[in-house]
Amino acid sequence: MAKDKDSSKIWSVFSLVSAVAAAALAKKAADATWKVTTGKQPPENPADPDVDIWEAVSWAVVSGMLVGLARMLAQRRAASYYTRSTGHLPPELQRDGQ
Repeated sequence: MAKDKDSSKIWSVFSLVSAVAAAALAKKAADATWKVTTGKQPPENPADPDVDIWEAVSWAVVSGMLVGLARMLAQRRAASYYTRSTGHLPPELQRDGQ
């Protein structure tokens, strides 16, 4: 039981670090893509009424999609590494009967 708790804690930290790092890289990529595509800086606060609604919506979609995708891919890669290292899936990802 203690081994499962330790495994769970290790996975939680590993998963969190990979997700945060991926989100930060995705944010930089989204900013750069926005600048290249539109020729403008991305909106600092899309909720600001001075930002055009379509620009705010576009930025929310692009940045949200890139950050979400990067986090998911990073967590999948972390889970794969964890599985190779321990021989089993992280406790939170195990299905019944595995």
